[in-house]
Amino acid sequence: MSVFQIRDYRRLFSAQIIALFGTGLATVALGLLAYELAGPDAGAVLGTALTIKMVVYVVIAPLAAAYVDRLPRRLFLVALDVVRAGVVLALPFISEVWHIYVLIAVLQSASAAFTPTFQAVIPDLVTDEADYTRALSASQVAYTMESLLSPVLAAVALTFLTFNWLFVGTSIGFAASAWLVLSTRIPNARPSTHTNAWDRVASGTRLFARIPRLRGILALNLVVAAAGAIVVVSTVNYVRDVLGGSQAAVAWMLAASGTGTLLVALALPRVLDRVADRAVMMAGAGVLVAGVVGAVTLTATDATSWAATAVVWVLIGGGMALIVTPTGRVLRGAVEPDALPEVFAAQFSLSHLAWLVTYPIAGWVGTNAGLTPAWSILAVLAAAGAVAALVLWPRGAAVPVSVPVAVPGEPAPAPVPVPDLVGAGTLAAAQCSCVRPV
Repeated sequence: MSVFQIRDYRRLFSAQIIALFGTGLATVALGLLAYELAGPDAGAVLGTALTIKMVVYVVIAPLAAAYVDRLPRRLFLVALDVVRAGVVLALPFISEVWHIYVLIAVLQSASAAFTPTFQAVIPDLVTDEADYTRALSASQVAYTMESLLSPVLAAVALTFLTFNWLFVGTSIGFAASAWLVLSTRIPNARPSTHTNAWDRVASGTRLFARIPRLRGILALNLVVAAAGAIVVVSTVNYVRDVLGGSQAAVAWMLAASGTGTLLVALALPRVLDRVADRAVMMAGAGVLVAGVVGAVTLTATDATSWAATAVVWVLIGGGMALIVTPTGRVLRGAVEPDALPEVFAAQFSLSHLAWLVTYPIAGWVGTNAGLTPAWSILAVLAAAGAVAALVLWPRGAAVPVSVPVAVPGEPAPAPVPVPDLVGAGTLAAAQCSCVRPV
């Protein structure tokens, strides 16, 4: 059965698409707003705003996961969409840089609670293993389509409108997403086995520390963040000040990165049926390191050109898809169903902790010391993350299928190891009845 024949998943996926496109428009507009308010210092302003976003994500996401089983998930998601719609609608009216920081903190607090809740709903709606794999791929394609088409739509809109209208489009997107979520049958979460908030928050992190492939994902998060920070933070200043491009040109260059992500994401479902997730993700790490080194070469040699920059941006986008797309499958195959909310929330926070490191480097170092020093630091971080992933996630490592969380005062039970088989065809056999779709 096609995953899109599942009514509730289809509506939830539609809500995701609409909200993502609205968010994509706001991302372009936020960069242009920072440039309007701060000029050459736009990179530092954008880096600060995104750093605030990461701090909020790291703190709020695990707390949301800790308490979400006590709330009606559908109404919770709708309320968060409404909050985001209202905040984005206020962004066109700000006139000071600090206004950006305040509104971003509120906006991203809602997003930090929304995303892990949304991710944990998908396996409740799509219970077949093959369909769940396709659902993960479809979700990634949605992200990539947004990264590709949102900048294109923004570029077209900026031909006729000022960038402030992009915030209005974002607000409409969040409102439409709320309506679609409200029309979806979403089961409430299973009650958590953890009795206190700290145990809930820490349980996912303990699982990441215990399981080899999850430790590898931690290192790969750093690779993605190091390369992605160049595109997200530096594109505005690089295109406007180095290449001498227009507002629309910023959007087109962001679309180049989205093109790389889209092409890879469309090809990956068939590849993941034949190739282990680890091999695909390690290849993605290599591609991202090459992309960051290419970016450093552009600025260090003054060999800047539109074509060369577009190639590097496409390479970075493709490498990110190679790592991000299989991540959900790896998380799901590593733990029992009851631990999924904690693990998804931990990945959400820990991955954004990596961005918390790289965003300030791209923004603050790039503004004060120049793009070449900033991107060189990011290249070192990307290479270090790639090497660490190879060491922390060795080929054929055993992983615990049953991963009980230790209870204070009681001896920790030993996990049962199985071969680290993560291909689509072997995952179900490795999991047996210990890990089933939820």
